[in-house]
Amino acid sequence: MSGDARLPEGFVLCALDSVASTNDEAKLRAEEGAQDGLVITAREQVQGRGRYGRSWASPPGNLYASVLLRPDCPMAATAQLSLVAGLALAGTLERLGPPGLHVRLKWPNDVLIGGAKVAGLLLEGAARPDGRAAWVIVGSGVNVASCPDGTPYRATCLAREGFAELAPPAVLRPYLFALAEWLGRWRSSGFEPVRKAWLERCMGLGGEIRLRLDREEVSGRFVDLSETGALLLEQAGGRRRTIAAGDVFYLDG
Repeated sequence: MSGDARLPEGFVLCALDSVASTNDEAKLRAEEGAQDGLVITAREQVQGRGRYGRSWASPPGNLYASVLLRPDCPMAATAQLSLVAGLALAGTLERLGPPGLHVRLKWPNDVLIGGAKVAGLLLEGAARPDGRAAWVIVGSGVNVASCPDGTPYRATCLAREGFAELAPPAVLRPYLFALAEWLGRWRSSGFEPVRKAWLERCMGLGGEIRLRLDREEVSGRFVDLSETGALLLEQAGGRRRTIAAGDVFYLDG
């Protein structure tokens, strides 16, 4: 493990060859007292996963990175970090990509090119006894060289989307600088600037969507994000429902 002058101040990189998952490794080190800004990367993950414990194919050639943060905030506010990281990653890919590329965001944690998933985020954390965050892991997986088949949502990779040939570190470093910038805004100005910028990039705003929740499926119009980052769904009769977590499916028409 070592500092790297090419990384933002306070970030320390630990690059590994193969791990079960970078999030698991980062969580272990967080529990052992590792400092804010630790970045765990791996050439491959043998037990990579996404939300709800779903497996995520993690062959060499793609970016697998987890950032340990120790934000001084209520645990409930840490969900906003998924949107913070999404903005950082989307902006990074847009800058690295071919001219005219538009990278969009899918609530709550996917990054899309041409409607297909090119990257995903996975947040995990632990609270202190007073309810504030002890630590938060911001995990990210970017399909640089390849993407999985047979996924619930169409997937793509940078190699298919006209990017110059990139190694994972060439994506990681600008992403971390963008993440540091957005974290600074979030810490100094709160969630509202993040919310506004995220809505400008999001896919499906104003359209009909279906949401798969833990115990039900609901449909309606995606009308806004709440001031905490939850999705606001307008259902029949104009009733609005606040959704904190779920899988979004876009409906034609």
